[in-house]
Amino acid sequence: MKPHPGYRIITSIACAVLFAAFVLFLLVSLSLTIIRPIYLLTFRNANTPGTPLTIATQLRFGVWGVCAIGDLFPNEPLCFGPQLGYEVPEYLAELVNISQTVLDTVKKALLVVLVLHPISAGLAFLNFCFSIMLAIFSTTQALAVINLVIAIITAVCASVSMAIDIALIAVARNKLKELDQFSFTVDFGNAVWMVVAGVALNWIAVVLLSARACYCLGVNR
Repeated sequence: MKPHPGYRIITSIACAVLFAAFVLFLLVSLSLTIIRPIYLLTFRNANTPGTPLTIATQLRFGVWGVCAIGDLFPNEPLCFGPQLGYEVPEYLAELVNISQTVLDTVKKALLVVLVLHPISAGLAFLNFCFSIMLAIFSTTQALAVINLVIAIITAVCASVSMAIDIALIAVARNKLKELDQFSFTVDFGNAVWMVVAGVALNWIAVVLLSARACYCLGVNR
């Protein structure tokens, strides 16, 4: 069965979608401390109004380190990184009033994230490159199948990293319930929502590439 000319449109859309997913995954993999405005989660000291200014009121964790944000330096955070792994000085944890037990739990989970996010970005780039080749050599069925397989692998890997990001927040919050003496909260960072968007785009690309690979959903004569 020969493909309908409409497959070129689907291939082009898939290429654009994969590029957008790659950009999102790349930004997340280069998050704080490389790109400081992008971070995975934040520990925020829940001080009540009228509390004296403190050196640090929150800790933000990215893929490559941690930054402390404080009343005394809101525009110039104190960052530790880029580095492999997470080392939060004990004195800084005490200033933010964060339990070392919670930090240890978070740091172990973040080590997995440190690996998965760059891998997702690398796979997304590879997937995008193959989609460009597919757009150029659009009649090559083997290339369409290879592109689909890589897209599925990328989507699965990104979905796992997204699940870990979300579970990380849930675990940290559950730990907080056991520590009533500490008054701080754990919130999602903007990087998590970027990962969610990237995963959604990647699965959309999987559907489009599936239609292209099997000549279905109207992509046939």
